Order: sequence, then structure tokens, then C-alpha cells
Amino acid sequence: MRKRDFDPRKSRPKSRPKSRPESRADFGRKEPQEQRSKQRSKQRFPQPSEHRRDDHAEHARGADDRPWRRDRARDRDRERPLKKKPWRPPPRDRDGPVILYGWHSVKAALENPARRFHRLMATENAAHRLAESGIALPIAPLRVRPEEIEALVGPDAVHQGILAEAEPLDAPAVEELAPRRLVLVLDQITDPHNVGAILRSAAAFAVEAVITTARHSPEATGVLAKAASAALEHVPLVTVPNLARALEALKEKNVFVIGLDSSGDGDLASVPLRAPLALVVGAEGKGLRQLTRATCDAVARIALPGRIKSLNVSNATALALFVASGRIGDA
Repeated sequence: MRKRDFDPRKSRPKSRPKSRPESRADFGRKEPQEQRSKQRSKQRFPQPSEHRRDDHAEHARGADDRPWRRDRARDRDRERPLKKKPWRPPPRDRDGPVILYGWHSVKAALENPARRFHRLMATENAAHRLAESGIALPIAPLRVRPEEIEALVGPDAVHQGILAEAEPLDAPAVEELAPRRLVLVLDQITDPHNVGAILRSAAAFAVEAVITTARHSPEATGVLAKAASAALEHVPLVTVPNLARALEALKEKNVFVIGLDSSGDGDLASVPLRAPLALVVGAEGKGLRQLTRATCDAVARIALPGRIKSLNVSNATALALFVASGRIGDA
């Protein structure tokens, strides 16, 4: 090397590594430098649209993949009460057979020769009880499990392992009634428990008939028959399309019609009463309807000495029957 060609003040240029010549197989597979850098930045910093897609997918899954999130979601699901679907009775024709369940209701129906049975279902224990009671069964019982009866009456019904399907009893028309002592009239009482309890009280006080409306009144089946506890077999249940006309028909038969209402004119224990007598009871809250009240011969109340001046409609009816039956005597 010549001396003039070497200058120590000048830096020696760095040598660049020689690139390997691309083979024909690598052609088209290698990505440009800019595209690789964009992919790396995309992996490090996801775009907002990708965040939204990930959040949506996470929300759709309902829980995070992190363990503490899963534990918290599991605890929340355990604390949340399970919603139980309400039981609904199977569809039934209003003019079809009625359902009777419970020992007293079914036993009284089996002892009633006017009943026509379609089916009698009994569990093993109930069938033994029927055999020990000595009842002449009009139909052979079908041995079933309790779950089969619950499917017809509901899981909360106290069926006591026995159920019967029978034809409804024939009821006389209001024009065919010939009251001699006491008749009970219900003005749109819709609760089957209350109507069943009223029928039970009516049977206890020897009421000759219970008159109710065809509409806005429960059917004589299921809950009502259970609450009545065999009273359906002893007290005729007469349904009428128009209650005011039925009261007029009773008045033509010389029946004294008196309505019961908390705003009555006098106390039932002191107003004049005579037999035959018809006691008209209104629904809780609404009381007697205006037309029903106007059709009655008198409206009385039950005087109570305590701070509470009203009773449940079934309790008030039982008390009114006790007062009225004692005053009219045995006609």
C-alpha cells in the first residue's frame, strides 16, 4: 500500500454482510420489511375493532377465563334463587267430569249413590285404607304412585293418596226450590277456598241450598271440593245466570231475603227475621253489588265488639248462619 493512500484520520468504512442470494424456492415467500413490522405492531397493540370483537365474544361467553372471575360468577349463581315454573292444571271441559281428591271428599262421594264415576286412583296405602273402611266401591281403584296424582292436582295439593273423576251432581233450578227454613246466596265470591269453607258451614247448619252465579264463581271441583270436605254431597249447589232474577224468584215463594254488608242498617241479631230466609253474602272488598242490594228486603250487618269490624267472608258467613238459624228456629 502506498503511504499516500492511508489516512488514519479517516474512519474505515464498515463492511456490510453479504446477503445470501435468494434461491428459487424462497422467491415469493419472503415478506417485505414493512409488512412484517406492521404485523408485529398489530400483535403488540390490537386495534380498537379487535378489542370490541374480543369484548363481545367475552360477554357472550358470560364469564372471564380468569379463575377468580369464574369463582365469583359461580358463587353468584349459587346465591341466585332458581325460578320454579308455576304448576298449571291440565285443560278440562267445564261440562266434563270433576276432580275430587282428599280422603273425606272422595269417601263421601263414594258413599253417595247419585255420583257417577269415571276413574278412581289410589296409592298403595290409600287402597288398603279403602279396603279397611268397608265402603262398597262402585268402581275398582287404579293403583298409582303419588306423583301421578300430583300431576293432576298440583304438587302442593294435600291429596292423601286418593283421587276420583266423577260426573257433577245434578242441581235443581231455582224455580224448583221450595225453601222451608234457610237458603244461602253468594254474590260473585270467586275464591274456591272461601266457597268450599262456606259450603262446609252450610252443611253444618242444615242449609237447604247454596245459590251462586254461573259467572265469576269457581267450579265445584278440585280445590273447592277439598275445602268443602264432603259438603258437596249434602248441599245442592245451584248456579243461576242472573242473581237478581233468582232473588225475585225466591221472593215470589215468600222467602225473606236479607243481605249481609258491613254498612247494613241494623245488627243481624236484632233485625226482624222469619223463615223461610235467604242470606245473601257479597265478595270481600266489593260487598254486595248495587242491584243485589236493591233486590234484598233488608240489609243487615254483624256487630263486632272488637277493634276489627270485618271478618273473612267464610268466617262472617258461618257467624251469620249461627245467628240466623238460632233466631228462626226449626221451621
